[in-house]
Amino acid sequence: MKKTWLVASTFVILTAILTNCHRNNALLSPEEGEQNPGGATTFFNQSRNAFGFPAPNLEGQDKLKFTTGNSLFNKSWVAAGATTKARDGLGPLFNEPSCASCHFKDGRGRTPEFGERQGHGFLLRLSVSGTDAHGGPAPEPTYGGQLSPVAILGIDPEGDASMTYQEIAGQYPDGTPYRLRQPTYTITGLNYGPMRSDVRLSPRVANQLVGMGLLEAIRVADIEGLADPSDADGDGISGRPNYVYDANNGGVALGRFGWKAGQPTVRQQVASAFAGDLGITSKLFGNENHTANQPDCIAAPNGNNAQGYELDDLTLERVDLYSSTLAVPGRRDWDQRHILQGKQLFFDLQCQQCHNQRFQTGTHPRYAALSNQTIFPYTDMLLHDMGEGLADGSPEFEATGKEWRTAPLWGIGLIPTVNGHTELLHDGRARSVEEAILWHGGEAEKAKKDFMELSAEERQKVIDFINSL
Repeated sequence: MKKTWLVASTFVILTAILTNCHRNNALLSPEEGEQNPGGATTFFNQSRNAFGFPAPNLEGQDKLKFTTGNSLFNKSWVAAGATTKARDGLGPLFNEPSCASCHFKDGRGRTPEFGERQGHGFLLRLSVSGTDAHGGPAPEPTYGGQLSPVAILGIDPEGDASMTYQEIAGQYPDGTPYRLRQPTYTITGLNYGPMRSDVRLSPRVANQLVGMGLLEAIRVADIEGLADPSDADGDGISGRPNYVYDANNGGVALGRFGWKAGQPTVRQQVASAFAGDLGITSKLFGNENHTANQPDCIAAPNGNNAQGYELDDLTLERVDLYSSTLAVPGRRDWDQRHILQGKQLFFDLQCQQCHNQRFQTGTHPRYAALSNQTIFPYTDMLLHDMGEGLADGSPEFEATGKEWRTAPLWGIGLIPTVNGHTELLHDGRARSVEEAILWHGGEAEKAKKDFMELSAEERQKVIDFINSL
């Protein structure tokens, strides 16, 4: 009897050892091409400028247009009536005077946590119940679709937003403590009267720009093929596409960009930011970001060109090209043992169910350099219910108040180098990759709990792998 027990115990121990070895060694051979997450658009640089290089495979006129687009992206716009007609039309209400003010060094924005009045690349979206004429969020009747804390000379800004944090303490099953922070937002100093009582606030932090054109080049069928809206396979993951208004043709298209996949193309994302963040109109968005309840703004001069809007088509095209063809930074330490072990754990946790590892791009409609590339963005481009903890209560087209597009992970480990901070998630509440994981809920609740069950060493390997992307 004693001998039988010894044999059985030995078998259990060996099984545990072999299982652990399998988990830690199964992906120890790097995959072909994974060090180049942007395919031929990948550029290896780990400096503060890591997000700002052109795709190496850009050719001919596109290389020259990239340089022009870079200049237009970084320049500050001025109010209409200035002597310079090439860059006037700012405001009358706005958040920042340039694209680069939100996307410093083409990177990620930050919250007012850094001691600033507003934070660069941080804004509050405003909406009320119902939808607009195109099925999108209904803007707050007096203040529009987002709060504008800055205005041109002679115009009152809309107001100020402040945030406070409640610290939430917790611990892993192994006893290791952690702390999260839950933000609360307050709007003060409203200059155009009260907001509607049912106003919804959705904080947004500007994301890094690398690889956007590659995401636009992914075939619609490949994204839709990953969707499982009714969770037919029973794995608890039910990603679904967002279908949104396409201002270029007046129809409906697959949403790809923004935290809730509310924009279908890079060009529309760029034009929307010019209108909402800078108050500059274009052929896609012909209305400035003020409402009929702000008469001083209506009376302010504009910078309209011959076509009747402020951003000429050539400038929009150049900024679109620039934003679309920024190189994806190459992986760091991608072939190191502990990184590959972290990758295996990432897959064991089923994180790739949403953070889909690989796509093959199709034919990009405008920029040939982005076509037919094998890319590793770690996103499925779909909406997922992330639980009440991250909910903003603000629907956007088909996205509910709890749904968010899976954020691409490429470049995430270089944000501290480029932008000097580690704030993550849509509102910057997470101060690290670890905190971002711990905020996951809803469809990602099981993956989060399984992460928490790992040993401290294993958790660090997962984090190190994500930071290598």
